[in-house]
Amino acid sequence: MKDIKKIAVLTSGGDAPGMNSAVRAVVFSAFHHNIEVVGIYRGYEGLIDWETKDLTLDDVRNINSQGGTFLLTSRSERFLETKYREQAAENLRANNVDALVAIGGDGTLRGAIDFKEQGVNVVCIPGTIDRDISCSEYTLGFDTAANTATEAIDKIRDSSISHGRCSVVEVMGRKRGYIALWAGMATSAEAIVLPEKWNGNYDTITDAIKQRHAEGRNSYLVVVAEGVTDAPKLAEIICEKTGIESRVSVLGYIQRGGNPTAKDRMYGSLMGAYAVEILTQGKQNRIVAIKNDKLIDYDTAEAINIHNNMLDSFQYELSLMLSD
Repeated sequence: MKDIKKIAVLTSGGDAPGMNSAVRAVVFSAFHHNIEVVGIYRGYEGLIDWETKDLTLDDVRNINSQGGTFLLTSRSERFLETKYREQAAENLRANNVDALVAIGGDGTLRGAIDFKEQGVNVVCIPGTIDRDISCSEYTLGFDTAANTATEAIDKIRDSSISHGRCSVVEVMGRKRGYIALWAGMATSAEAIVLPEKWNGNYDTITDAIKQRHAEGRNSYLVVVAEGVTDAPKLAEIICEKTGIESRVSVLGYIQRGGNPTAKDRMYGSLMGAYAVEILTQGKQNRIVAIKNDKLIDYDTAEAINIHNNMLDSFQYELSLMLSD
């Protein structure tokens, strides 16, 4: 087993709060093991072009509270091509880098699996606000994003109450509904539209609003996960079928930014340190994961084949009960 003397670290794909905590822990843990660390700017793109900085403890000492990623990030189309992965691998070899720590979501994991063809040892850390890496019960950034969405929806709710409106609020999440579920439950939404559960029946939403209106309520909140249905269309349907003025708010990229919560800082630190431990143990091509609130790791090829598109059933059923 070859001793690890130098590693690289990058962040890839959509930025997520907690990424900086993970990078910080990678650097501190590596230095503890007398391992050098080179930071790669702009994810896989920077790996291809070799945009780097040798990282010291002072470089990362105070980044724990910062949102985004100080290493910058990107989505690399070039990395899908073999010739560019070979160029990236040659850059690592030419600079005596023994392994790579890649922090990101599904695309980052898939890139790491493809990179195995070039003989590169990659350890992944799941960093995505969508919480859509099935092998892990938690992904960096989710808690901050859910809290950001909740805070924004609370403010929108205040205005809805004042005007007697229905607010349709779209949140992020891609194909997973956890941000919508958590933010919707936290803000007492009358309806939460989730990709895992949506059947296209608008009447279930409008009928619920009519019932609550008949009971004397004067404002309503519908939280929609992006990509499930067209939020402006939903607001229009609500207005047509209930006669209640409806407005749309798309929260967008505000959910990616902001200071990470304590949970994202803590999990980022734990995952970053664990990634280095994996490398010092001689493991190759792994992804760090959380299961039953404990750190574990999977082979990356095995992890990508773990499919779990189901929401927590108890959480979902509770959301229905609390919306009555």
